[in-house]
Amino acid sequence: MANETLRFADLDLSPEVLRAVERMGFSAPTPIQAQTIPLMMDGRDVIAKAPTGTGKTCAFGIPIIECLDPEITDPQAVVVCPTRELCVQIAEELRQLTVYRPDIRIASVYGGQPIGRQLAVLKKNPHIVVATPGRLLDHMGRGTVYLGNVYTAVLDEADEMLKMGFIRDVRKILGATPADTQVVMFSATISREVMDVAWEYQHNAEEITVAAEGDNRPKIAQFALLSSGDRRIQDMLCLIRELSLHRVMVFCNMKNTVRRLNDRLRREGCSVDCLHGDIPQSQRNAVMKKYREGKFEILVATDVAARGIDVDDVEAVFNYDIPEENEYYLHRIGRTGRAKRRGVAFTFMTPDDRFRLRDIKKYTHSKIEDLAFDETGRPVLKTGEGLLETVKNWENQRNFAGE
Repeated sequence: MANETLRFADLDLSPEVLRAVERMGFSAPTPIQAQTIPLMMDGRDVIAKAPTGTGKTCAFGIPIIECLDPEITDPQAVVVCPTRELCVQIAEELRQLTVYRPDIRIASVYGGQPIGRQLAVLKKNPHIVVATPGRLLDHMGRGTVYLGNVYTAVLDEADEMLKMGFIRDVRKILGATPADTQVVMFSATISREVMDVAWEYQHNAEEITVAAEGDNRPKIAQFALLSSGDRRIQDMLCLIRELSLHRVMVFCNMKNTVRRLNDRLRREGCSVDCLHGDIPQSQRNAVMKKYREGKFEILVATDVAARGIDVDDVEAVFNYDIPEENEYYLHRIGRTGRAKRRGVAFTFMTPDDRFRLRDIKKYTHSKIEDLAFDETGRPVLKTGEGLLETVKNWENQRNFAGE
């Protein structure tokens, strides 16, 4: 059956899951969901290369839920991910999928959260545990998490997790599961480390590749402009005013830059808050909750703090610093243009950054337009066309930013 006509109802799902998916506003599966769900429900191992924002959580969450035995009190599925924010996001989405299955219990455990609260949740015998590697090993060592009855282990953002140095932790976690555990890996890139884990723990895994193109490709207009130092702040505010933006994310490479920029934007009268690794987890959760609820307009963040942030209506992303890794560029701009909305991304750069931008263009296959300010302070493209007119024209076109 062609993906265009496939519906969730065609995937042999339970009425409770179908109702939950409908309640979440989904009618048809994304390509990664259409390919992954049948394979996982058939018990196959999967290694999937898929970009961010393609619906991975539902892709692995639905088959996990469908195959659970609520009578078994030990965890039957474990989802391991690299950051606290992604852990919270995955757990929340799984809870939405189980809204009509009150017999299924889900626990999220991650560093930075009080251990006592997690112990209380784990005593309720969750069926699914979503965790960061370090805190999961902590609980395994305490005897508060037992993986001996796990039938599915999911590694989400496997490439990032292994790049961050968690490969030994991941091996210990997978080594504690039964030999016949279904191992499912999702990764934006299939690195050598990802392949090493796949060869060691997967059995005849089905490989899935979902390219970010067509309806699955985020609709993002991308621009780059020469600007550095404090000039970036005024240029950014000018662009925000020009496009009347009210939902913005700004990425910086360093925690100190995030702090300084947050303070400067507040002094400029902006509605702003920030995320970085030195902020306690409870405060980070509170900041994200406020941002999702629209209580402030600009979120400034580092790459690690922002991984896993899933807000559907972000209008624009600013790369205040040009990202240090090509993959970070994709993760950053992928915060906008979600849920089939259109988005805009701006990257500030110095003359020395032109080679980095060239590498990013080549790696991402992106069309990144040069932007500048004319003598009147109006943002324009090389063609002389104004930014506002350009974005409005593209919003009215079917062929937009790589469609």
